[in-house]
Amino acid sequence: MPKINPRRLLNDLKHLRTFGATGPGVVRLSLSPVDMDARRWLAGRMNDAGLSATIDGVGTVFGRSRNAGPALLIGSHTDTQPTGGWLDGALGVVYGLEIARALAECEETRHVAVDVASWIDEEGTFSGFLGSRSFVGENVDEAVRGARNREGVLLGDALKQAGLADTPRVHIDTARHKAYLEPHIEQGGRLEAHGKSIGVVTTIVGIRELNLHFTGQRNHAGTTPMSIRRDAGAALVAFIARMNEGFRQLADADTVWTVGRIELDPGSFSVVPGAADLYLQFRDASASRLHAMETALIALIRDFNDEGQASVAMTHSEPPEEPVMMDTALQTHLVDAAEALAPGQWERMPSGASHDAQVIAHHLPACMLFVPSIGGVSHDFIEDTAEAHIVLGCEVAARAAAAIALEISG
Repeated sequence: MPKINPRRLLNDLKHLRTFGATGPGVVRLSLSPVDMDARRWLAGRMNDAGLSATIDGVGTVFGRSRNAGPALLIGSHTDTQPTGGWLDGALGVVYGLEIARALAECEETRHVAVDVASWIDEEGTFSGFLGSRSFVGENVDEAVRGARNREGVLLGDALKQAGLADTPRVHIDTARHKAYLEPHIEQGGRLEAHGKSIGVVTTIVGIRELNLHFTGQRNHAGTTPMSIRRDAGAALVAFIARMNEGFRQLADADTVWTVGRIELDPGSFSVVPGAADLYLQFRDASASRLHAMETALIALIRDFNDEGQASVAMTHSEPPEEPVMMDTALQTHLVDAAEALAPGQWERMPSGASHDAQVIAHHLPACMLFVPSIGGVSHDFIEDTAEAHIVLGCEVAARAAAAIALEISG
């Protein structure tokens, strides 16, 4: 079986970290000058590894094996959050690079094809999952024309500035690409809490993002008796308490919900709020549970409206995302590799975060592997993973990748 080179792996990860290094973290927003520098460096490393690397018309770095297909595709992303960690996404891309090298160096696997991708804008600086959506054939032209970053820069203008506006885009080749593997840090604390080293992902959770608007009556805070107030802010707070209780009755250990923002109108000490907004997100691996939670929310809204103190209206802030199952046969390859290299130190688990794998899984059999995040922290400068876990994760991923590649090559 192929053997990875731990020093080479860690050196590449640490060098990638220098592009946008900010304290212990990284700021490498999609299509920024430092992001493009990182992409050009990565393309060079792919070429050095024997892949034919290009940066496509939306910014994805794609390294194509010179071996004929069928091929295993390994990928993730190298763009970051505005206050990002050094491993979120980057780990999976550099794993892919190292696995491609390791398989090429092994007599048993040097004939197989492994392609490697760093998808652009997984983090949504302009348009989330832009690279993987473009790759599978979704129409991203509207996003290219209209999406803007926080500074108001149009995506199309950013692509022109990066010299990519007239560059062809890479697309899935279903005659070649037969499976997708995305290694990633966990971005949570489950593996660490359970004393495990490897996570085999079963499902990427579904997401609901909702806005609940409360309408009451704005009035003077000093002269309006409590008995006649229609306080939208107080209604919002009472609603959250009842919502929490209702969701707890439906939830399992992996169900999560978050009130991410609350806005009161007018937001003054001396004015009873006449309107209030609650921004809610909930996630679960079960489509039926997500439906039950939304149904419970609708019933609670109906009850509040019947009580008459403040009216509540609900809208979807974003289109619903349904849970995406990872391919069971590919999971078996990951389990076999984990048990061979880390017996008893792995577990099956859902991914509570979104990943490019959920886009690609609708077009290719897909799987994901997790390694622990120290303290369960991600999307922050202090995000980190022990080097021993980084190396072990790559060893497991390489062993599984070899088995998958050999299987699909016949």
